[in-house]
Amino acid sequence: MVTPRSILVIKPSSLGDIVHTLPAVASVKRRWPQARLSWLVNPEWAPLLRENPYVNDVIEFPRKQLGGLFGWLRFPGWMRALRERTQPDLVLDFQGLFRSALIARRAGGESWGTSDSREGASLLHHRVVPVPPRTAPIHAITRYLALATALGCDTSTLEWPLPAGSTPAGVPERFVVLHPFARGVDKSLTVAEIADICRALAPMPVVVVGSGDVTFPPLENLVNLLGRTTLPELCWLLRRADFVASVDSGPAHLAAALNERLLAIHTWSDPRKVGPFQPRAWVWKDGRIGRMADFPNGEPCERANVGAWLKRQFA
Repeated sequence: MVTPRSILVIKPSSLGDIVHTLPAVASVKRRWPQARLSWLVNPEWAPLLRENPYVNDVIEFPRKQLGGLFGWLRFPGWMRALRERTQPDLVLDFQGLFRSALIARRAGGESWGTSDSREGASLLHHRVVPVPPRTAPIHAITRYLALATALGCDTSTLEWPLPAGSTPAGVPERFVVLHPFARGVDKSLTVAEIADICRALAPMPVVVVGSGDVTFPPLENLVNLLGRTTLPELCWLLRRADFVASVDSGPAHLAAALNERLLAIHTWSDPRKVGPFQPRAWVWKDGRIGRMADFPNGEPCERANVGAWLKRQFA
């Protein structure tokens, strides 16, 4: 392959998927350190990449403006501006959808994707890297690394260059972070389960993060930061927490990259595919808790007893 002078990475969303892509992109930049690497990302996730030493240009993807019928009318003009800004020799489509593949094809240069792309995206790429089907228990990070490996990159060293973050107001010196809600069906904890975890951990402060507007029962050790943190503040909290407990969601994947003291709570999702890519992290699944490295083995623990299990981690 000719050494690229400019590389365009297409991975606009979501939070967890962007975190999963970071090691592959770092390995690409390490192979071609002189190349200018641009990353196309949705505006809400751009702060994750601002301090990334491997990304030269963070390009916000105007998803709302390009949506619907009128969005497609605006697409050609936006595409011309993207080509002029990046002038890529190599385009890496880590999103694997029709729109991302179309952008990759129209951006110029050689576009690469993977065989598990959806919506016919692989038909638009110049090069398609074979990976196992999405039904296989292969972690998302491993899939993204396959694309980097096919490019001749050294993926033996994995890096998650995430921002140091900023300190939110009103956070105690020591605390546990609890992220209880996810958009996926039947992934979230109930308010009663959240209260039980807080009571079990008292007097240790429990900082509840994520989106939502929920009324909790009066609990002295519950610090409610739902909807009140920026992405950099969330990074700060996850990195400095004594322990993090999270349902399967974007913040869980972010926590796995920042803190090995993590319990990821999975209901129907498969930890082998989307669990913490951190062997020392803990996983709750089907009434058992164990290290990710030992999954699916682990000690019995009903979800109602997760708070008591967390308490033992500080005993």
